[in-house]
Amino acid sequence: MFETTERDGVCRLSRPETRWLSTGYDGGESRGPVAYNVTVPEGWPETDLDEYIAERRAKAGFSTPGPTLLTGVSQEHARRARFGPVEAVVTGGVSNPAALPVGDEESTASTRADSTDTTDTTDSNTLGTVNIFVGTTRSLAPGALSNLVAVAAEAKAAVLLARCGSPGTTTDAVVAACDPSGESAAFSGSATEVGNATRICVRDALAASLDSRYADVPMPRSVKDAQYGVVADENARVDVI
Repeated sequence: MFETTERDGVCRLSRPETRWLSTGYDGGESRGPVAYNVTVPEGWPETDLDEYIAERRAKAGFSTPGPTLLTGVSQEHARRARFGPVEAVVTGGVSNPAALPVGDEESTASTRADSTDTTDTTDSNTLGTVNIFVGTTRSLAPGALSNLVAVAAEAKAAVLLARCGSPGTTTDAVVAACDPSGESAAFSGSATEVGNATRICVRDALAASLDSRYADVPMPRSVKDAQYGVVADENARVDVI
């Protein structure tokens, strides 16, 4: 699905005439030949993201703009997985887990007690982030391309719950892609060929990226163990419709 080139911490994923749907900065739907995963350096300051992305792209020798995700994870930890008509490229870091306690009051209270004070962590310059690029050689209906984001996020959540006890981090993002000239597919749910392959690819690529990222340092197993993180431990009001 993707031809990848990495220079100066910028990974370019290319494929002609691709439909993209990005949940990252300045995201949404687009059509073009490229997308990017950009590693930001430690101590990266808040900046004009449009200008910063353009400068990083130019420095790496990539002239064509496209959907771009930012991460604190080095591109050396990026992993690619292929299965059936789907391919996923993933970088994974979990220094900023986002926990969502579900269960009895005792377990929820325990999670609260273990949580870290994480004021304003969403703008931190040292966040890990899970960035997922998932593409299929099928031509997906508009709703099916949008649903591919949900399928990828579900697979990510399953891996992270097993590895660090949280379904995501505070800065995760997904770029879903498809080939407009491929065989048409109206759906991308978990029971479809595309959806099943997406779950497998995201699971295996993310697990491999985490294994690489945390080969020499311990992986945070909870918000308490992480440098940053949040816990959604409040309760909403629930009424009968």
